[in-house]
Amino acid sequence: MKSLVISKDDLRHNINIIKELAKMDTPDDSGNKYKLIGVVKGNGYGLGLIEYSKFLIDNGIETLAVATLEEAQMLKKADIKEDILMLSSTSIEKELKELIESEIILTVGSKESAEKVCKIAKKTDKKIRVHIKIDTGFGRYGFLYSDVKTIVESIKELLNISNVSIEGIYSHFSLAYYKNDKWTIKQFERFINLIETLKLNDINIQTMHICNSPAFINYPTMHLNGARIGSAFLGRVALENSVGLKKIGKLKTNITEIKTVPKGYNIGYLNSYKTKRETKLAIIQVGYMDGYNISIKNDMFRFVDKLRDLSHSLKRFLKKESFKVNINNKNYNIIGKVGMYHIAIDITGSDVKINDLVYLDINPLHVDSKIRREYI
Repeated sequence: MKSLVISKDDLRHNINIIKELAKMDTPDDSGNKYKLIGVVKGNGYGLGLIEYSKFLIDNGIETLAVATLEEAQMLKKADIKEDILMLSSTSIEKELKELIESEIILTVGSKESAEKVCKIAKKTDKKIRVHIKIDTGFGRYGFLYSDVKTIVESIKELLNISNVSIEGIYSHFSLAYYKNDKWTIKQFERFINLIETLKLNDINIQTMHICNSPAFINYPTMHLNGARIGSAFLGRVALENSVGLKKIGKLKTNITEIKTVPKGYNIGYLNSYKTKRETKLAIIQVGYMDGYNISIKNDMFRFVDKLRDLSHSLKRFLKKESFKVNINNKNYNIIGKVGMYHIAIDITGSDVKINDLVYLDINPLHVDSKIRREYI
């Protein structure tokens, strides 16, 4: 039986590191504490939407964020009482009504979305809570940062309705994985300049957040008074781990078969591996359909990023990097290609036996949602 094992101690360790970096217990000049928003999209980054959300709440994270209406509704059905922010702006009236009915905090990122919210607000007594999304250069959701007139008019239209409250304003970085990046700095400047312009128009919004996990670690001067944290809680941020985060998530299974094959024997598809000696093999029921040894496609266009990726690939090749599993507190090499549901492991010279437990490092985001999440 396979399961994704999640260490509560390690996860709590990561949460505490982020809370300490955020100085959550130190109020700002207005007496407000720092707002850490736990992003739980993608099945809680693979840790299980409900289980992970409840763990964050139990460890002091009072606001969650999702990317879809379905995720928001699942949290509500699980009796989650804490604030839930919908990160996706929508101008579809039916979706807005469902979000408002479920008491989800809306993201408004366009004139059309603002108009629909105003229309709905005038026909209901329900309190509608809103964060404004600004596009500072990501090119997805949000008011274009330079369209100040539309932003001001839309915000004032929302503020003129008694049951609408604008509680936050935010933007999103596109390149914060690298330190001292000129584009990231430019995005931040655009956001801050807009905030100042809004103040000149008598618009003061309490919570401001622009940092995702990479930016939160790489750019401490950009923390503002809120941040959205996802991958950092898992210790799997795509940058140098300089703050002591621990990787969360191990796939656990057991050995189903053991066999011995002769020297010069092919292992797995494409005959990509040939044994160099008589080899004892352990077979486990894990493969790429479970999420092992898969990665998000690298769709980079910038020449410098392609060079960087090529350099990393060359280093891995020269090191003859191999995939390993842990059995009885000892590492063993995977040999041959990873199959759809099976892997072969070289256990030559060991006392490994059938049904022994096997642990594999894996990004939880890739793990099939049907596999049980086991918090220990």
